[in-house]
Amino acid sequence: MIAKTDLALPNSLRWILPPLLFLLGLGLIGIALIGIVVILAYPQLPSLDALTNYQPKVPLRIYTSDGYLIGEFGEERRNLVSINNFPQTMKHAILAAEDERFYQHPGIDTIGVLRAAYSNFVGGGKRQGASTITMQVARNFFLSSEKTLTRKVYEALLAFKIEHSLSKDQILELYVNQIYLGQRAYGFAAASQSYFGKPLNDLTIAESAMLAGLPKAPSAFNPVANPKRAKLRQNYVLHRMHELKFITDDQFKTASAELLHVKHDPNDFGIHADYISEMARQIVVDRFSDAAYSTGLQVITTITKADQEAAYAALREGVLDYDRRHGYRGAEAYLDMQDINSEQDEALEELLSDIDDADNLKAAVVLDVSTSRLRAYVRGEGIVTLSGDSLKFASRMLDDKAPANKRLRRGAVIRLVNDSKHQWQISQMPEVESAFVAASPVDGAIRALVGGFDFNRNKFNHVTQAWRQPGSSFKPFIYSAAIEKGYTPASVFPDEPIVIPAAETGSQAWEPKNYDGKYDGPITLRTALAKSKNMVSVRLLRAIGPGYAQAYITRFGFDADKHPPYLTLALGAGSVTPWQQLAAYSIFANGGYKIQPYIVRQILDDKGKVLAQFDPPVAGDESLRVIDERNAYIMDSMMHDVTRRGTAARAAQVLKRYDIAGKTGTTNDSVDAWFCGYHPTVVAVTWIGFDQPKSLGDRETGGGAALPMWISFMEKALKGVPESYMGMPEGLTPIAATDPVNQSPLHEFIYSEQLPHASVETPRSAPPQEQAPAPVRDATPKPVTKQN
Repeated sequence: MIAKTDLALPNSLRWILPPLLFLLGLGLIGIALIGIVVILAYPQLPSLDALTNYQPKVPLRIYTSDGYLIGEFGEERRNLVSINNFPQTMKHAILAAEDERFYQHPGIDTIGVLRAAYSNFVGGGKRQGASTITMQVARNFFLSSEKTLTRKVYEALLAFKIEHSLSKDQILELYVNQIYLGQRAYGFAAASQSYFGKPLNDLTIAESAMLAGLPKAPSAFNPVANPKRAKLRQNYVLHRMHELKFITDDQFKTASAELLHVKHDPNDFGIHADYISEMARQIVVDRFSDAAYSTGLQVITTITKADQEAAYAALREGVLDYDRRHGYRGAEAYLDMQDINSEQDEALEELLSDIDDADNLKAAVVLDVSTSRLRAYVRGEGIVTLSGDSLKFASRMLDDKAPANKRLRRGAVIRLVNDSKHQWQISQMPEVESAFVAASPVDGAIRALVGGFDFNRNKFNHVTQAWRQPGSSFKPFIYSAAIEKGYTPASVFPDEPIVIPAAETGSQAWEPKNYDGKYDGPITLRTALAKSKNMVSVRLLRAIGPGYAQAYITRFGFDADKHPPYLTLALGAGSVTPWQQLAAYSIFANGGYKIQPYIVRQILDDKGKVLAQFDPPVAGDESLRVIDERNAYIMDSMMHDVTRRGTAARAAQVLKRYDIAGKTGTTNDSVDAWFCGYHPTVVAVTWIGFDQPKSLGDRETGGGAALPMWISFMEKALKGVPESYMGMPEGLTPIAATDPVNQSPLHEFIYSEQLPHASVETPRSAPPQEQAPAPVRDATPKPVTKQN
């Protein structure tokens, strides 16, 4: 008999099998549902055209002529970079921070998902996410940031679709160019510029790790707004890079200890050219409208980095020197310190958050102060202590006798500068404004332009927009008109007081005076211009006629209606801009040709194709001639004397060269101070004054307040440039004359023949000795005598 086989299940299996079958059924149902979702949803996924034909918004960028970025305009800061040119260190930092298995997984990192789930389960809540770089690309291009199951499903499906359509490097290239990283920066190349002011290839490992930590939370880990949290995130990235063998032990130690210098102003491009950038932006927008901000246009300006930085430094130094001469004005403002119970950086940084730095003028808040010691917190620098000479400038605002609304006390906002010896000094934001502009006299290309002390404080461009009285800097144009009428540098006029009767002025009697109140009697026009004698200028204008002079100055680009035909025209009582002065003095520098200053050389598209190019006419083109070359030569020789022995003698003394020329200018009550001067290769104009016109001070003149800025710039601009002089043109006849003051022989010229475009009248004050022959003018530098 065959025994029956017992097929009954063990008791343990009887209890386990039903739940297993139930779970298996649920799993099959889940798989079926997922399959149905995939079948239904996959065809509904968006097209990948946005990825395969990636055309992001690329901002308008402004560059110097030698290739340095000086400005960027657009909703999104972005600088597209090919993955082939992407630095390996930056790539490793991103993979370590965001997706270490990016090159292994198919779009969804299963291992990463399980690891995150386990961590979240053990941690008792959501602690980790598992989004891959591919999933982030899907989210950034096609999905919202809402945290729903539906969005996650679509994100995963899109990740699979993207991985099926694009290579890993193509996906990573999209990611590194599109991801938002704070400070309006999209992509790592833009972030590198915004946070560190340098291209990607120049980043250190520590800087790369800081940027790689941003995608997770650009606001929370922003090194500008949250430096401590950013440092913690950076340390995490460095640890992951080390664990993954992307960096060595030594590299890890060095990077962990590196002190990062983060830019607080994303518009700081390392070159101070804000006014130029804004001018270029306006030019491009006028031509391309709003498309200028998103299509990647590139503007090549005419300025050079070296010249622009020299001009910026010269203007800042000149303004601050003027400001120090007029004393410390006290606290800039006061902050409420009641809630500040400690001296922690975070609280003090927050307190100063609404007060901008002005380049090296750092905002600081006073913590405590006595007559001999001051402690202050400097934004981004920490607590500093000042004493002794560091407090000397502000000494009168340290005791109880100082005005209550200006006295330095706890909570006072002050400005500190770190000097060349790395010592903190008290300074202040100047109230005075200034302008500087330099250009080539050959074609008008602007080499440097600074429209004011601080663009962030005052965007008004004083070079192009400030209409000011030119004072004595306008005299060369009156003298040029007189030369055209037949006068010469040897013509003698009395430097004596004069009263212009009411019948001649049309209103009331006018009694002009020399600036220094001194009078030299009969002097030549050459000496009168060098010493800036007002009495001679008035008599000269009276001799040639104000109407004639008004018409003549339009040759230089001045507006006749801004220079009424009155005798006050001789003293520069009209209105000019520094831009106009630049163009006008260029005519003397280039031998008589009117050139048009310009700042944009080329406009390129995002591929580098030239869309517009400015090729200006240059000096030498006779169609540009506005004054006779003989007139230009004589005026040039007279303005050389201004810098040798006249009101700008300091220029030749400091620069130790004699091929420079120009004219100082100081208006009534020292409201405006100018120096306009040139070398054959560069013309430069400086101005200083208050936006709401008021006196600069009794002793402030063009030679004292404006000239130092010009000299400072020229020291750098003319370094290594050989001395050169304008060649004497044909058509000048040497004459012999005698200086009426010291009876020394003069070497001057008159026109050999009458000009075809100007009628020459007999000068009222021309001395008879002007007609006697004499040797050619001696070019040897004359002795320098200091003048006011």
